[in-house]
Amino acid sequence: MSGKDAKVPIEALELLNSRKMPHATKRRRKNRGMPPPATFDIDALPGSSNLTALEAAAVIRRTPGALEQWRRDPNHPLKWRYVDGRPLYRVDAVRDYLAKCDKTTKTPQPHNARGDARGARP
Repeated sequence: MSGKDAKVPIEALELLNSRKMPHATKRRRKNRGMPPPATFDIDALPGSSNLTALEAAAVIRRTPGALEQWRRDPNHPLKWRYVDGRPLYRVDAVRDYLAKCDKTTKTPQPHNARGDARGARP
């Protein structure tokens, strides 16, 4: 085997690495982060209006990925419907969900609190 044959695969790899993928063919990835707070007042909207998944996530302060996982559970309290293949959330459903969350939220206890009414030792 000569040195000339050994260089061919390496040069071929360098050619593949030197090619740049055109910007238009790159796959755009979803933004999975927390959306910014909603710029609208949900109480001012009529109850029959619809919110997109991103708008609903901004109102309830969750990621769109969390809403996507919740849609896999048909018994989840936040209700949605599909219109033209896209999930939409009614304003009434989002308000009901937020009200239900407020009722079920437990008051946080101090870190040193115990259930038997004893204080933490110094």
